[in-house]
Amino acid sequence: MEKGLKQILEVVPHVMRLPSKHVWIDYDKEADVVYINFQKPQMATDSELLDNNILIRTMDGKVVGITIMNASSMSPM
Repeated sequence: MEKGLKQILEVVPHVMRLPSKHVWIDYDKEADVVYINFQKPQMATDSELLDNNILIRTMDGKVVGITIMNASSMSPM
């Protein structure tokens, strides 16, 4: 429990710097995909797949979500 809490607390400063006041994070273990949404419902009109298996979803030039594929193999930056 302590280790999990410590890991969560390490994320807090990063979440506070996000451009959105609300963030929804979902992890699909079967697909190994993390979905991060900055608005609900997330209605992207465009997307860009980066070389590192990260999909940036946008609407009117604004980032509305990020999809991280093969999430368990991602290393910290």
